[in-house]
Amino acid sequence: MKLSLGPILWFWSKQTVFDFYSKAAEWPVDTIYLGEAVCARRRELKPDDWFALARDLRACGKEVVLSTQTLIESEADLRRLRRICEQDDFLVEANDQSAVQVAVRHQIPFVTGPSMNIYNVASLVVLAKQGLRGWSLPVELGKDTLQQLLEGLSASGLELPAEVFSWGFLPLAWSSRCFTARHYNLPKDNCEFRCLQHPDGLALRSRESEELFRLNGISTLSGARYDLMRELPDMARMGVGTARLSPELHGMEEVIARFDQVRRGLLPETDPLTLVEAPPCNGYWYGKPGMAQVL
Repeated sequence: MKLSLGPILWFWSKQTVFDFYSKAAEWPVDTIYLGEAVCARRRELKPDDWFALARDLRACGKEVVLSTQTLIESEADLRRLRRICEQDDFLVEANDQSAVQVAVRHQIPFVTGPSMNIYNVASLVVLAKQGLRGWSLPVELGKDTLQQLLEGLSASGLELPAEVFSWGFLPLAWSSRCFTARHYNLPKDNCEFRCLQHPDGLALRSRESEELFRLNGISTLSGARYDLMRELPDMARMGVGTARLSPELHGMEEVIARFDQVRRGLLPETDPLTLVEAPPCNGYWYGKPGMAQVL
């Protein structure tokens, strides 16, 4: 089984991003996704910066995929999308149906991210005819649905590698409104880039102090951290090709090292990761509420 490092979902400074990927080049991950997948106003890195990073990481032996924005809202967003899809050096991750349409128009192969609504084999068959090379299970789906999809693919004679989001705060929803700006009573178009002050999101807690969500600009993520480390052996037996780990500012080297050990059978699958304060969850994998932790 491969390990992938998903696109950075948070807003970090340009130097922080460069420093992060200079370390990631040495980590035991096979695939690295690059690009701004959340908010068009996050312009610390321009397309040429992402392309340069992609070339550097490829030179280090990594497979690089360029991620597209999840919510396309303007012609400027479409221009950036076309810029990604017009290059032919790297595979493209489509995180929105518009990205699929642009990729098909330019006749380039693509994979789909976990934000794409793929719930049945028929969808995968249609996308495969359009150039799909791999797909990610939507985060709200579990192992039973995944098993059905894999069996359906096998019966259809399609070989499409499956990827499962396996570590990190789950990206749940996107909106044209910016919740971080609203928290500071600022308009979206004059947000003062407050997301930079929250490199791992802005915690939203209930009256009982339970962490429910993480606000990240226009994106809402889970308050608990998804952790499928001990489920990796089951994924491998099912035929999952890649486990995706979502970047965080602190502790990623240890997270990746543990996942790498588990995939090689060097740690018991029940060995916990106790790195940070956020509670763990794995409910979606077992068909339970997402915030649940099934032991």
